[in-house]
Amino acid sequence: MIETRLLRQFIAVAEELHFHKAAQRLHMAQPPLSQAINRLEEKLGFGLLLRNKRGVRLTAAGAAFLDTAYRTLAELEQGIEYARNVSAGVSGKLTITAISIAYYDSLLNRLRRFRETYPNVQLTIREMPSASQAKALLAGEADIGFMRRLPLPVGTLEARLLLDEQIVMALPASHPMARFEAVDLREFADEDFVFTPQALGGGYHAQLVALCESAGFYPKVVQEAAQIHTLLGLVACGFGVALVPASFVRSTPRERVQFCPIRPIDDQPPPGLGLYMKWNAQNASPALANFIAMFETQQ
Repeated sequence: MIETRLLRQFIAVAEELHFHKAAQRLHMAQPPLSQAINRLEEKLGFGLLLRNKRGVRLTAAGAAFLDTAYRTLAELEQGIEYARNVSAGVSGKLTITAISIAYYDSLLNRLRRFRETYPNVQLTIREMPSASQAKALLAGEADIGFMRRLPLPVGTLEARLLLDEQIVMALPASHPMARFEAVDLREFADEDFVFTPQALGGGYHAQLVALCESAGFYPKVVQEAAQIHTLLGLVACGFGVALVPASFVRSTPRERVQFCPIRPIDDQPPPGLGLYMKWNAQNASPALANFIAMFETQQ
């Protein structure tokens, strides 16, 4: 391993082609500089300089090695600067996992503002169900997740509630209650339901089942779909009805699917569904800290 100090000393001599001037430039005596160049040549196994009474000049190998010395020091400086920026959280990488977030304008706007504020932080966004997100965060395969509530606390995951949105009933446009201003969930006890699989998001699934149970029935699930837009496609085709977050209402053609608010049951508050930001508390990434801080200060 060649010390960077030796490289800097060689560059000074190569540029000055004069040991005394190079020593002055380096603020050192000439004899130690000559000894340093000799040590460098011994480490490399070839001569860098030709020395005679008329002066100093580079050998062919010395001229080639000078380019290497320049590149090595430049790359080192760039690496130090990059590491410094990573330490400050203004450079680096963040892997984000999320449920389908295309319908959440406020969340997308926050992501855009983070990218504008920290343009040198590379963001990778991977769409996946909530349960899979939790596993990725715990395994260190992701830094931040946007997901539904999980059925139980998971390891070292921290959570912040970003928004709590209304749950609405999605009905085929031909359904007898499709034009109602609001519906009573108890009237759907005998209906066929389309649900997302429990394995992909146990908390989300449990919330919807609990809502039905509060209306006095357990939902008759006839079909499952991993993605909400697929689920709504099945509703449009008449497979059944579905309970979905209200954020999907604006993006779905109303001629195929109608959405109805659900009336409170027994004076209980209207049913809601949370969207959470979660991360592993053991993740010490400075970029992650900046990401969390920006999300917590933005409304």
